[in-house]
Amino acid sequence: MTSFRTERDSMGELQVPENALYGAQTQRAINNFPVSGQPLPEAFIRALLLIKAAAARANRELEVIPSPVAVAIEQSANQLLADENMLSHFPVDIFQTGSGTSSNMNANEVLATLASQRCGQPVSPNDHVNAGQSSNDTIPSAIHLSAAMLLSEALLPALEHLQEVIGNKADSLKDVVKTGRTHLMDAMPLRMDQALGGWRSQIQQNIRALLALQPALQSLAQGGTAVGTGVNAHPSFVLVFLRELSTMTDLPLTQADSFFAHIGSQDIAVSVSGQLKTTAVSIMKIANDLRWMNSGPLAGLGEIELEALQPGSSIMPGKVNPVIPEAAAMVAAQVIGNDTAITVAGQSGNFELNVMLPLVAKNLCDSISLLASVSRLLADKAIATFRVNEEQLNAALGRNPILVTALNPVIGYLKAAEIAKQAYKEKRPVIDVALENTDLSREELEKLLDPRHLTGE
Repeated sequence: MTSFRTERDSMGELQVPENALYGAQTQRAINNFPVSGQPLPEAFIRALLLIKAAAARANRELEVIPSPVAVAIEQSANQLLADENMLSHFPVDIFQTGSGTSSNMNANEVLATLASQRCGQPVSPNDHVNAGQSSNDTIPSAIHLSAAMLLSEALLPALEHLQEVIGNKADSLKDVVKTGRTHLMDAMPLRMDQALGGWRSQIQQNIRALLALQPALQSLAQGGTAVGTGVNAHPSFVLVFLRELSTMTDLPLTQADSFFAHIGSQDIAVSVSGQLKTTAVSIMKIANDLRWMNSGPLAGLGEIELEALQPGSSIMPGKVNPVIPEAAAMVAAQVIGNDTAITVAGQSGNFELNVMLPLVAKNLCDSISLLASVSRLLADKAIATFRVNEEQLNAALGRNPILVTALNPVIGYLKAAEIAKQAYKEKRPVIDVALENTDLSREELEKLLDPRHLTGE
């Protein structure tokens, strides 16, 4: 059976598990919010601990709290950051008080317990660990910092890898011509490197857009305290805090242009989420193109063969499915859904505080992490490894009556349409039908209808 100890806060006494590092306020949150059973993401908790460590450094330098206490707080934060079981000390549900005060106090209490043990004197969660801070500026700062770190360390490198893999694959397929499709119907031909070049450009555009958002994401609300006025924070706290946190994270972190905007709204998070949604849409397009080209192998397009990774059916032997593009499409759908939730949450900036901060934190971190993971999977287990079925591609090209489009300038649209319809109806190559219905020689027709010539070469 679990043994308990008695803890006290401003609301009175409360029973807390004997071995828990947290205190009464965290326990109240555990009791009050049995909603999802999901804690906030690890990336967010790590950002929160880094903020506490940087704040301790700043408060030590500015002599706001005793040096031994500040050192103990920072060392305790580092201890937690190195702990594989760190999240076990942060059990507060995502769906809690909208300011994230419960999670802020969870961090304050855990650090106070560890710091007290370390320095041999009482360390207060509020007066020491939270000195110069408020949940109202710390949680928005942790949202920005966690997203900025994930973006810099995970998503942007993953997207750059995906872009590189697509480019390399495109270069290897520049001699392969395929039937183009619009409305899922046969259209004019293009080279495989042109098709993949479109994917590559999509990813490039997303990288550029995310890079453009980095400076705003790296601006923090810290220093605004309760409502943006900076009450109870040392006048030099922000300057020293940002210097220390930038050193610790290797990110160029800056002070918010307006503490009031950063605390009262989540517009920057909404913007970043919107761009993550755009990235997800690009991933969805690429994944679906791969699925269509891989369809078959007999009754579909069968233009490519994706790497076989696992059996595709529990009842149909030999079936293999496009599992990586399917996983990528599901990630894209989830990120689009996360963006909707973040958009709604962003509307909950009531006067001087947004009150859906934990939801923003959860969904923003999840979207970045999901996209980072699946971008590498898509690159390495789908795009890099698919094989082109050139025999199938060439057979479809030779039967494609849409090639007659190339004859428009010579024989006119209406005459070309007649030839195309006859070729469709009789299931004959368009060159043979055109030879019978025009004065053009086979040599002239071969030149005009050459698929590679029609791709722009």
